[in-house]
Amino acid sequence: MLTKNCTAYILNSFWVILLITTAAKAQTVTLLTSGTKTSIRGLSVVNDKVIWVSGSKGTVGISTDSGHSWRWTIIKGFENTEFRDIEAFDEKNAVIMGITKPAVLLRTADGGKVWDINFIDSAKTFLDAMEFWNEKSGIVIGDPENGRFFIARTFDGGKSWRNIPFNHKPVAETGEACFASSGTNIRKLNKKEAVFISGGMQSNFFYRNEKIALPLSKGKESTGANSLAVKNGNHMMVTGGDFNLKDQRDSTCAYTLDGGKTWLLPDSLPHGYRSCIEFIHGSQWVACGLNGVDISTDDGKTFLWISKDGYHVCRKAKKGKSVFFAGGNGRIGKLVY
Repeated sequence: MLTKNCTAYILNSFWVILLITTAAKAQTVTLLTSGTKTSIRGLSVVNDKVIWVSGSKGTVGISTDSGHSWRWTIIKGFENTEFRDIEAFDEKNAVIMGITKPAVLLRTADGGKVWDINFIDSAKTFLDAMEFWNEKSGIVIGDPENGRFFIARTFDGGKSWRNIPFNHKPVAETGEACFASSGTNIRKLNKKEAVFISGGMQSNFFYRNEKIALPLSKGKESTGANSLAVKNGNHMMVTGGDFNLKDQRDSTCAYTLDGGKTWLLPDSLPHGYRSCIEFIHGSQWVACGLNGVDISTDDGKTFLWISKDGYHVCRKAKKGKSVFFAGGNGRIGKLVY
């Protein structure tokens, strides 16, 4: 026979679970547009109105009406370039990153009509992601060259880039690299510092001179951490897995509450490989991948599958509340409450 205290505890637990489930189920992803022949991995949401995207086949898109209509451009001379990250500052100014052959960083100041080449390397560089602290200061990371991760900095909003000294670049282990899957494997930690993650044969979290192993899939070129999100200096979350096994849930997500020193696994993991994780607000996070979108409303302890439409990247408005998604075949969606 249950005691009154035991019964009360069970009922309270039931109502907590019910409230979490109901809150998450009230959220869904609405498709805004699709059909453009590009795979989108770059997404920058300036505010609730202005959204920029970048993708394969040299394609860039911009919307100034919350994603209801889009202006698409294929950048001349870069028709075969994979633009897998973009950082936009307003409806006129943006920086885009082409990953390789050539690795390139371009900037526009007129809404995408003209693009200036600010960095180009046709030889060996493979770029993975950018991050900006503000409209002037930014960083770009790339796969290892001569055993160390490529890192360059800008202090003029992407008009020029400068390599950091070789001996200051983090050391990579054999088979360790970064994924250019969503432009989110490097993030600002505070006003001065950035942190990043790696995958492949090894999967690590890098902070200053520290390298901390992550409890995510590793051991193959297709495994490891793909994305990092920061709530504050201590609370962060990573997602990834094996992009060749999109439905496999094991070792796809972890979070830290102590600045990356230790990493914990959720009680309920996302429902497969996830190429992007984004902190929304409060205790809410969103993750997306090839087989859908998951929401956590309890700071990453549990995840609920709210959409089975695949997306590569999700980003929250830098100045606003909207959350947008982008993926294959020009697909762009929006989180709806």
